[in-house]
Amino acid sequence: MKKILIIDDEEKLRGLLARILKSEGFDILEAPDLKSGFKKLELNDVEVVLCDVKLPDGNGVDFIPNIKTRFPLVEVILLTAFGKISDGVQAMKNGAFDYIVKGDDNDKIIPLLYKAVEKAELQKKVLQLEKRIADKYSFDTIIGKSKALEQVLNLAKKVANTDSTVLLTGETGTGKEVFAQAIHENSHRNAKSFVALNCSTFSKEILESELFGHKQGAFTGALKDKKGFLEEANGGTLFLDEIGEMPLELQAKLLRVLETNEYIQIGDTTPKKSNFRLIAATNRDLKTESEEHRFRADLYFRLNIFEINIPPLRERTKDIAPLAEYFVKQFSAKTNKKTLAVLPEFLHKLENYPWPGNVRELKNVIERAVILSSTDVLSCDLLPYEMQHQAAQGIKPLSAFSMQSIEKLHIQKVLNYTKGNKAEAARLLEIGIATLYRKIDEYNL
Repeated sequence: MKKILIIDDEEKLRGLLARILKSEGFDILEAPDLKSGFKKLELNDVEVVLCDVKLPDGNGVDFIPNIKTRFPLVEVILLTAFGKISDGVQAMKNGAFDYIVKGDDNDKIIPLLYKAVEKAELQKKVLQLEKRIADKYSFDTIIGKSKALEQVLNLAKKVANTDSTVLLTGETGTGKEVFAQAIHENSHRNAKSFVALNCSTFSKEILESELFGHKQGAFTGALKDKKGFLEEANGGTLFLDEIGEMPLELQAKLLRVLETNEYIQIGDTTPKKSNFRLIAATNRDLKTESEEHRFRADLYFRLNIFEINIPPLRERTKDIAPLAEYFVKQFSAKTNKKTLAVLPEFLHKLENYPWPGNVRELKNVIERAVILSSTDVLSCDLLPYEMQHQAAQGIKPLSAFSMQSIEKLHIQKVLNYTKGNKAEAARLLEIGIATLYRKIDEYNL
Protein backbone atom coordinates (compact mmCIF):
# COMPACT_ATOMS: atom_id res chain seq x y z
CA MET A 1 0.00 0.00 0.00
CA LYS A 2 1.41 3.38 -1.04
CA LYS A 3 2.03 5.85 1.77
CA ILE A 4 0.91 9.46 1.44
CA LEU A 5 1.81 12.11 4.01
CA ILE A 6 -0.56 15.07 4.45
CA ILE A 7 0.96 18.12 6.15
CA ASP A 8 -1.75 20.69 6.96
CA ASP A 9 -2.59 22.61 10.13
CA GLU A 10 -6.34 22.62 9.38
CA GLU A 11 -7.42 19.45 11.17
CA LYS A 12 -10.88 19.14 9.56
CA LEU A 13 -9.57 19.65 6.04
CA ARG A 14 -6.70 17.26 6.70
CA GLY A 15 -9.09 14.61 8.04
CA LEU A 16 -11.45 14.97 5.09
CA LEU A 17 -8.64 14.64 2.61
CA ALA A 18 -7.29 11.61 4.51
CA ARG A 19 -10.67 9.83 4.32
CA ILE A 20 -10.98 10.48 0.59
CA LEU A 21 -7.49 9.13 -0.08
CA LYS A 22 -8.00 6.09 2.15
CA SER A 23 -11.05 5.20 0.07
CA GLU A 24 -8.70 5.14 -2.93
CA GLY A 25 -6.56 2.52 -1.19
CA PHE A 26 -3.71 4.73 0.03
CA ASP A 27 -2.06 4.42 3.44
CA ILE A 28 -2.34 7.92 4.96
CA LEU A 29 -0.09 9.66 7.47
CA GLU A 30 -0.96 13.06 8.94
CA ALA A 31 1.04 15.92 10.41
CA PRO A 32 -0.03 19.44 11.54
CA ASP A 33 3.30 21.15 10.88
CA LEU A 34 6.62 20.83 9.06
CA LYS A 35 8.62 19.57 12.03
CA SER A 36 6.34 16.63 12.80
CA GLY A 37 5.93 15.95 9.07
CA PHE A 38 9.68 15.63 8.65
CA LYS A 39 9.82 13.14 11.55
CA LYS A 40 7.16 11.00 9.86
CA LEU A 41 9.20 11.06 6.65
CA GLU A 42 12.22 9.77 8.57
CA LEU A 43 10.22 6.89 10.09
CA ASN A 44 8.14 5.83 7.07
CA ASP A 45 8.64 4.91 3.42
CA VAL A 46 6.52 7.71 1.94
CA GLU A 47 5.92 8.08 -1.80
CA VAL A 48 4.17 11.47 -1.94
CA VAL A 49 3.77 14.46 0.40
CA LEU A 50 0.69 16.70 0.14
CA CYS A 51 1.81 19.87 1.89
CA ASP A 52 0.07 23.15 2.68
CA VAL A 53 1.99 26.31 1.81
CA LYS A 54 1.35 28.32 4.99
CA LEU A 55 2.07 26.35 8.15
CA PRO A 56 2.68 27.38 11.79
CA ASP A 57 6.43 26.67 11.63
CA GLY A 58 7.28 27.63 8.06
CA ASN A 59 6.45 27.87 4.38
CA GLY A 60 5.81 24.75 2.32
CA VAL A 61 7.51 26.25 -0.76
CA ASP A 62 10.72 26.84 1.20
CA PHE A 63 10.45 23.39 2.82
CA ILE A 64 10.62 21.48 -0.48
CA PRO A 65 14.46 21.59 -0.79
CA ASN A 66 14.75 20.09 2.72
CA ILE A 67 12.56 17.16 1.66
CA LYS A 68 14.25 16.65 -1.72
CA THR A 69 17.75 16.81 -0.23
CA ARG A 70 17.01 14.22 2.45
CA PHE A 71 14.47 12.13 0.49
CA PRO A 72 15.15 12.71 -3.24
CA LEU A 73 12.68 10.02 -4.39
CA VAL A 74 9.69 11.54 -2.53
CA GLU A 75 7.37 13.68 -4.67
CA VAL A 76 5.81 16.83 -3.20
CA ILE A 77 2.46 18.36 -4.18
CA LEU A 78 1.78 21.78 -2.64
CA LEU A 79 -1.72 22.81 -1.56
CA THR A 80 -2.66 26.45 -1.01
CA ALA A 81 -5.82 28.38 -0.21
CA PHE A 82 -4.61 31.39 -2.19
CA GLY A 83 -2.90 30.65 -5.48
CA LYS A 84 -0.02 32.96 -6.38
CA ILE A 85 1.83 32.59 -9.65
CA SER A 86 5.14 33.53 -8.03
CA ASP A 87 4.69 30.80 -5.37
CA GLY A 88 3.82 28.25 -8.03
CA VAL A 89 6.89 29.11 -10.13
CA GLN A 90 9.19 28.96 -7.10
CA ALA A 91 7.65 25.68 -5.94
CA MET A 92 8.40 24.02 -9.29
CA LYS A 93 11.94 25.43 -9.25
CA ASN A 94 12.41 23.95 -5.78
CA GLY A 95 11.41 20.50 -7.04
CA ALA A 96 7.65 20.26 -6.42
CA PHE A 97 5.72 17.75 -8.54
CA ASP A 98 2.84 20.24 -8.81
CA TYR A 99 1.12 23.19 -7.12
CA ILE A 100 -2.68 23.28 -6.78
CA VAL A 101 -5.29 25.54 -5.17
CA LYS A 102 -7.60 24.10 -2.50
CA GLY A 103 -11.24 24.11 -3.56
CA ASP A 104 -10.63 25.11 -7.18
CA ASP A 105 -8.54 22.05 -8.03
CA ASN A 106 -10.17 19.35 -5.85
CA ASP A 107 -10.97 17.20 -8.89
CA LYS A 108 -7.29 17.24 -9.86
CA ILE A 109 -5.92 15.86 -6.57
CA ILE A 110 -6.66 12.15 -7.10
CA PRO A 111 -5.35 11.81 -10.71
CA LEU A 112 -2.39 14.05 -9.84
CA LEU A 113 -1.61 11.87 -6.84
CA TYR A 114 -1.59 8.72 -8.97
CA LYS A 115 0.84 10.36 -11.40
CA ALA A 116 3.11 11.44 -8.54
CA VAL A 117 3.07 7.91 -7.06
CA GLU A 118 3.85 6.44 -10.47
CA LYS A 119 6.84 8.78 -10.85
CA ALA A 120 8.11 7.99 -7.33
CA GLU A 121 7.87 4.23 -7.99
CA LEU A 122 9.65 4.58 -11.35
CA GLN A 123 12.48 6.51 -9.69
CA LYS A 124 12.84 3.75 -7.10
CA LYS A 125 13.04 1.10 -9.83
CA VAL A 126 15.67 3.12 -11.70
CA LEU A 127 17.68 3.52 -8.49
CA GLN A 128 17.46 -0.23 -7.79
CA LEU A 129 18.55 -1.01 -11.36
CA GLU A 130 21.49 1.40 -11.08
CA LYS A 131 22.48 -0.22 -7.79
CA ARG A 132 22.36 -3.71 -9.33
CA ILE A 133 24.52 -2.52 -12.22
CA ALA A 134 26.98 -0.85 -9.83
CA ASP A 135 27.11 -4.01 -7.70
CA LYS A 136 27.59 -6.18 -10.78
CA TYR A 137 30.55 -4.14 -11.95
CA SER A 138 32.15 -3.26 -8.63
CA PHE A 139 35.73 -4.37 -7.95
CA ASP A 140 34.36 -6.76 -5.31
CA THR A 141 32.75 -8.86 -8.04
CA ILE A 142 36.09 -9.53 -9.76
CA ILE A 143 36.80 -13.01 -8.43
CA GLY A 144 40.18 -14.36 -7.44
CA LYS A 145 42.70 -14.84 -4.63
CA SER A 146 46.02 -14.68 -6.47
CA LYS A 147 48.71 -12.13 -5.79
CA ALA A 148 48.81 -11.24 -9.49
CA LEU A 149 45.11 -10.35 -9.53
CA GLU A 150 45.41 -8.42 -6.27
CA GLN A 151 48.17 -6.25 -7.78
CA VAL A 152 46.08 -5.54 -10.88
CA LEU A 153 43.02 -4.66 -8.77
CA ASN A 154 45.07 -2.25 -6.67
CA LEU A 155 46.22 -0.44 -9.81
CA ALA A 156 42.66 -0.26 -11.17
CA LYS A 157 41.31 1.12 -7.89
CA LYS A 158 43.98 3.81 -7.77
CA VAL A 159 43.26 5.08 -11.27
CA ALA A 160 39.45 4.67 -11.16
CA ASN A 161 38.51 8.04 -9.71
CA THR A 162 40.78 10.04 -12.01
CA ASP A 163 40.23 11.15 -15.58
CA SER A 164 43.44 9.51 -16.80
CA THR A 165 43.34 7.41 -19.97
CA VAL A 166 43.76 3.72 -19.14
CA LEU A 167 45.24 1.09 -21.44
CA LEU A 168 44.22 -2.47 -20.51
CA THR A 169 46.49 -5.10 -22.01
CA GLY A 170 46.36 -8.87 -21.88
CA GLU A 171 45.29 -11.93 -23.79
CA THR A 172 41.80 -12.46 -25.15
CA GLY A 173 39.37 -13.66 -22.50
CA THR A 174 41.20 -12.26 -19.44
CA GLY A 175 38.34 -9.90 -18.57
CA LYS A 176 39.51 -6.53 -19.87
CA GLU A 177 35.96 -5.22 -20.39
CA VAL A 178 35.00 -6.31 -16.85
CA PHE A 179 37.88 -4.22 -15.51
CA ALA A 180 36.89 -1.29 -17.73
CA GLN A 181 33.33 -1.35 -16.41
CA ALA A 182 34.54 -1.63 -12.82
CA ILE A 183 36.83 1.38 -13.31
CA HIS A 184 33.89 3.36 -14.72
CA GLU A 185 31.47 2.37 -11.94
CA ASN A 186 34.02 3.43 -9.31
CA SER A 187 34.71 6.79 -10.96
CA HIS A 188 33.02 10.16 -10.57
CA ARG A 189 31.59 9.61 -14.06
CA ASN A 190 29.45 6.61 -13.04
CA ALA A 191 26.18 8.55 -13.31
CA LYS A 192 26.81 8.91 -17.05
CA SER A 193 27.09 6.31 -19.79
CA PHE A 194 29.65 3.55 -20.21
CA VAL A 195 29.84 3.09 -23.97
CA ALA A 196 31.76 0.12 -25.42
CA LEU A 197 32.89 -0.21 -29.03
CA ASN A 198 34.88 -3.16 -30.41
CA CYS A 199 37.24 -1.83 -33.08
CA SER A 200 37.71 -5.26 -34.69
CA THR A 201 34.01 -5.75 -35.44
CA PHE A 202 33.48 -3.19 -38.20
CA SER A 203 35.00 -2.07 -41.48
CA LYS A 204 36.85 1.27 -41.50
CA GLU A 205 33.83 3.16 -42.90
CA ILE A 206 31.31 1.71 -40.45
CA LEU A 207 33.70 2.08 -37.50
CA GLU A 208 34.17 5.77 -38.34
CA SER A 209 30.39 6.25 -38.48
CA GLU A 210 29.89 4.37 -35.18
CA LEU A 211 32.58 6.44 -33.47
CA PHE A 212 31.88 9.94 -34.85
CA GLY A 213 28.28 9.68 -36.02
CA HIS A 214 26.99 11.05 -39.32
CA LYS A 215 24.53 13.49 -40.84
CA GLN A 216 21.63 12.49 -43.04
CA GLY A 217 22.78 12.04 -46.64
CA ALA A 218 26.49 11.91 -45.75
CA PHE A 219 26.81 8.67 -47.71
CA THR A 220 24.63 6.06 -49.39
CA GLY A 221 22.40 4.55 -46.73
CA ALA A 222 22.66 7.49 -44.30
CA LEU A 223 18.89 8.01 -44.17
CA LYS A 224 18.90 10.04 -40.95
CA ASP A 225 21.25 11.71 -38.50
CA LYS A 226 23.09 9.25 -36.25
CA LYS A 227 24.77 9.96 -32.93
CA GLY A 228 28.26 8.54 -32.59
CA PHE A 229 29.76 6.80 -29.59
CA LEU A 230 31.78 9.94 -28.83
CA GLU A 231 28.54 11.86 -28.32
CA GLU A 232 26.93 9.03 -26.34
CA ALA A 233 29.96 8.94 -24.01
CA ASN A 234 29.87 12.67 -23.22
CA GLY A 235 30.33 13.01 -19.46
CA GLY A 236 30.96 9.29 -19.12
CA THR A 237 33.43 6.66 -20.31
CA LEU A 238 34.26 5.44 -23.83
CA PHE A 239 35.71 1.93 -23.92
CA LEU A 240 37.50 1.05 -27.16
CA ASP A 241 38.13 -2.68 -27.18
CA GLU A 242 40.73 -4.21 -29.52
CA ILE A 243 42.06 -0.73 -30.32
CA GLY A 244 45.07 -2.34 -32.00
CA GLU A 245 42.72 -3.26 -34.87
CA MET A 246 41.75 0.36 -35.58
CA PRO A 247 42.81 1.51 -39.08
CA LEU A 248 45.67 4.04 -39.15
CA GLU A 249 43.51 6.78 -40.74
CA LEU A 250 41.04 6.58 -37.85
CA GLN A 251 43.86 6.51 -35.33
CA ALA A 252 44.90 9.99 -36.50
CA LYS A 253 41.35 11.29 -36.04
CA LEU A 254 41.05 9.69 -32.61
CA LEU A 255 44.33 11.27 -31.53
CA ARG A 256 42.98 14.72 -32.44
CA VAL A 257 39.82 14.07 -30.40
CA LEU A 258 41.92 13.08 -27.39
CA GLU A 259 43.98 16.27 -27.70
CA THR A 260 41.10 18.72 -28.27
CA ASN A 261 37.90 16.95 -27.09
CA GLU A 262 36.44 18.02 -30.44
CA TYR A 263 35.25 15.94 -33.39
CA ILE A 264 33.27 16.38 -36.59
CA GLN A 265 30.48 14.06 -37.66
CA ILE A 266 30.68 12.54 -41.13
CA GLY A 267 28.95 14.93 -43.54
CA ASP A 268 29.12 17.89 -41.14
CA THR A 269 31.45 20.89 -40.93
CA THR A 270 30.72 22.11 -37.41
CA PRO A 271 32.90 20.68 -34.62
CA LYS A 272 31.23 19.10 -31.60
CA LYS A 273 32.67 18.67 -28.13
CA SER A 274 32.66 15.57 -25.96
CA ASN A 275 34.06 15.37 -22.44
CA PHE A 276 34.70 11.65 -22.04
CA ARG A 277 37.18 9.40 -20.27
CA LEU A 278 38.89 6.88 -22.53
CA ILE A 279 39.67 3.30 -21.56
CA ALA A 280 41.27 1.25 -24.33
CA ALA A 281 42.06 -2.46 -24.47
CA THR A 282 44.18 -4.66 -26.68
CA ASN A 283 45.69 -8.13 -26.84
CA ARG A 284 48.47 -6.81 -29.07
CA ASP A 285 51.88 -5.46 -28.07
CA LEU A 286 51.24 -1.86 -29.14
CA LYS A 287 54.84 -0.83 -28.47
CA THR A 288 56.11 -3.36 -30.99
CA GLU A 289 53.24 -2.53 -33.35
CA SER A 290 54.17 1.16 -33.24
CA GLU A 291 57.87 0.42 -33.79
CA GLU A 292 56.93 -1.61 -36.86
CA HIS A 293 54.58 1.19 -38.07
CA ARG A 294 51.39 -0.84 -37.75
CA PHE A 295 50.10 1.45 -35.00
CA ARG A 296 50.66 5.20 -34.62
CA ALA A 297 53.45 5.86 -32.10
CA ASP A 298 51.93 9.22 -31.06
CA LEU A 299 48.58 7.55 -30.30
CA TYR A 300 50.32 4.74 -28.42
CA PHE A 301 52.08 7.23 -26.14
CA ARG A 302 48.78 9.11 -25.67
CA LEU A 303 47.02 5.88 -24.70
CA ASN A 304 49.79 4.50 -22.52
CA ILE A 305 49.38 7.00 -19.68
CA PHE A 306 48.35 4.27 -17.26
CA GLU A 307 48.76 0.69 -18.46
CA ILE A 308 47.25 -2.23 -16.59
CA ASN A 309 48.35 -5.66 -17.77
CA ILE A 310 45.82 -8.34 -16.83
CA PRO A 311 47.70 -11.64 -16.43
CA PRO A 312 46.39 -14.79 -18.15
CA LEU A 313 44.62 -17.41 -16.08
CA ARG A 314 47.55 -19.84 -16.27
CA GLU A 315 49.64 -17.32 -14.32
CA ARG A 316 47.08 -17.12 -11.51
CA THR A 317 45.99 -20.69 -10.84
CA LYS A 318 44.76 -19.72 -7.35
CA ASP A 319 41.89 -17.93 -9.08
CA ILE A 320 40.64 -21.04 -10.90
CA ALA A 321 38.86 -22.65 -7.92
CA PRO A 322 36.87 -19.54 -6.84
CA LEU A 323 36.02 -18.73 -10.47
CA ALA A 324 34.86 -22.30 -11.08
CA GLU A 325 32.71 -22.20 -7.93
CA TYR A 326 31.14 -18.91 -9.04
CA PHE A 327 30.35 -20.22 -12.54
CA VAL A 328 28.95 -23.48 -11.15
CA LYS A 329 26.49 -21.50 -8.98
CA GLN A 330 25.61 -19.21 -11.87
CA PHE A 331 24.89 -21.96 -14.39
CA SER A 332 23.22 -24.28 -11.87
CA ALA A 333 20.69 -21.49 -11.24
CA LYS A 334 20.27 -20.81 -14.97
CA THR A 335 19.56 -24.48 -15.71
CA ASN A 336 17.23 -24.85 -12.70
CA LYS A 337 19.53 -27.29 -10.93
CA LYS A 338 20.64 -27.24 -7.35
CA THR A 339 24.23 -26.07 -7.00
CA LEU A 340 26.40 -28.95 -8.16
CA ALA A 341 29.38 -30.19 -6.16
CA VAL A 342 32.82 -30.11 -7.79
CA LEU A 343 34.85 -33.29 -7.37
CA PRO A 344 38.52 -32.77 -6.37
CA GLU A 345 39.70 -34.57 -9.54
CA PHE A 346 37.60 -32.20 -11.67
CA LEU A 347 39.14 -29.18 -9.97
CA HIS A 348 42.62 -30.67 -10.25
CA LYS A 349 42.25 -30.97 -14.03
CA LEU A 350 41.02 -27.38 -14.21
CA GLU A 351 44.06 -26.17 -12.26
CA ASN A 352 46.49 -28.08 -14.47
CA TYR A 353 45.09 -26.91 -17.78
CA PRO A 354 46.90 -23.96 -19.48
CA TRP A 355 43.66 -22.11 -20.42
CA PRO A 356 44.61 -20.49 -23.74
CA GLY A 357 41.12 -18.91 -23.77
CA ASN A 358 41.52 -17.68 -20.17
CA VAL A 359 38.48 -16.87 -17.98
CA ARG A 360 36.12 -16.92 -20.96
CA GLU A 361 37.17 -20.48 -21.80
CA LEU A 362 36.78 -21.57 -18.15
CA LYS A 363 33.28 -20.09 -18.09
CA ASN A 364 32.32 -22.01 -21.25
CA VAL A 365 33.77 -25.28 -19.92
CA ILE A 366 31.81 -24.96 -16.67
CA GLU A 367 28.57 -24.09 -18.50
CA ARG A 368 28.98 -27.18 -20.72
CA ALA A 369 29.71 -29.43 -17.73
CA VAL A 370 26.67 -28.17 -15.79
CA ILE A 371 24.39 -28.75 -18.80
CA LEU A 372 25.74 -32.28 -19.37
CA SER A 373 25.61 -33.29 -15.71
CA SER A 374 22.88 -35.77 -14.85
CA THR A 375 23.92 -36.11 -11.20
CA ASP A 376 24.59 -33.65 -8.39
CA VAL A 377 28.37 -33.57 -8.99
CA LEU A 378 30.75 -32.41 -11.69
CA SER A 379 33.10 -35.24 -12.68
CA CYS A 380 36.03 -35.37 -15.09
CA ASP A 381 34.08 -37.11 -17.83
CA LEU A 382 32.10 -33.87 -18.29
CA LEU A 383 35.21 -32.01 -19.46
CA PRO A 384 36.01 -31.68 -23.20
CA TYR A 385 37.99 -34.68 -24.47
CA GLU A 386 41.01 -32.65 -25.58
CA MET A 387 41.14 -30.99 -22.18
CA GLN A 388 41.00 -34.31 -20.34
CA HIS A 389 43.74 -35.65 -22.59
CA GLN A 390 46.05 -32.65 -22.18
CA ALA A 391 45.46 -32.40 -18.45
CA ALA A 392 46.04 -36.11 -18.01
CA GLN A 393 49.16 -36.05 -20.15
CA GLY A 394 50.67 -33.32 -17.99
CA ILE A 395 54.02 -31.63 -18.51
CA LYS A 396 57.09 -33.75 -18.96
CA PRO A 397 59.68 -32.88 -16.27
CA LEU A 398 62.89 -31.36 -17.56
CA SER A 399 66.40 -32.48 -16.69
CA ALA A 400 68.28 -29.98 -14.52
CA PHE A 401 71.18 -30.10 -17.04
CA SER A 402 69.19 -29.79 -20.28
CA MET A 403 69.19 -26.66 -22.42
CA GLN A 404 65.39 -26.61 -22.10
CA SER A 405 65.67 -26.51 -18.32
CA ILE A 406 68.14 -23.61 -18.49
CA GLU A 407 65.92 -21.77 -20.99
CA LYS A 408 62.85 -22.27 -18.82
CA LEU A 409 64.65 -20.96 -15.72
CA HIS A 410 65.98 -17.95 -17.60
CA ILE A 411 62.56 -17.04 -19.03
CA GLN A 412 61.02 -17.36 -15.58
CA LYS A 413 63.67 -15.03 -14.10
CA VAL A 414 63.05 -12.42 -16.79
CA LEU A 415 59.26 -12.63 -16.28
CA ASN A 416 59.79 -12.17 -12.56
CA TYR A 417 62.05 -9.17 -13.26
CA THR A 418 59.40 -7.55 -15.49
CA LYS A 419 56.64 -8.42 -12.99
CA GLY A 420 54.78 -10.45 -15.61
CA ASN A 421 55.02 -7.86 -18.40
CA LYS A 422 55.49 -10.20 -21.34
CA ALA A 423 56.07 -7.45 -23.90
CA GLU A 424 59.01 -6.15 -21.86
CA ALA A 425 60.24 -9.70 -21.20
CA ALA A 426 60.22 -10.47 -24.94
CA ARG A 427 62.23 -7.29 -25.58
CA LEU A 428 64.83 -8.21 -22.95
CA LEU A 429 65.03 -11.79 -24.24
CA GLU A 430 65.33 -10.44 -27.80
CA ILE A 431 62.58 -12.74 -29.09
CA GLY A 432 59.16 -12.08 -30.59
CA ILE A 433 56.14 -11.86 -28.32
CA ALA A 434 54.54 -14.84 -30.08
CA THR A 435 57.68 -16.91 -29.39
CA LEU A 436 57.55 -15.96 -25.75
CA TYR A 437 53.90 -17.03 -25.45
CA ARG A 438 54.78 -20.35 -27.10
CA LYS A 439 57.63 -20.88 -24.61
CA ILE A 440 55.33 -20.00 -21.71
CA ASP A 441 52.84 -22.63 -22.92
CA GLU A 442 55.59 -25.17 -23.57
CA TYR A 443 57.14 -24.83 -20.10
CA ASN A 444 53.82 -24.25 -18.28
CA LEU A 445 55.13 -20.99 -16.80
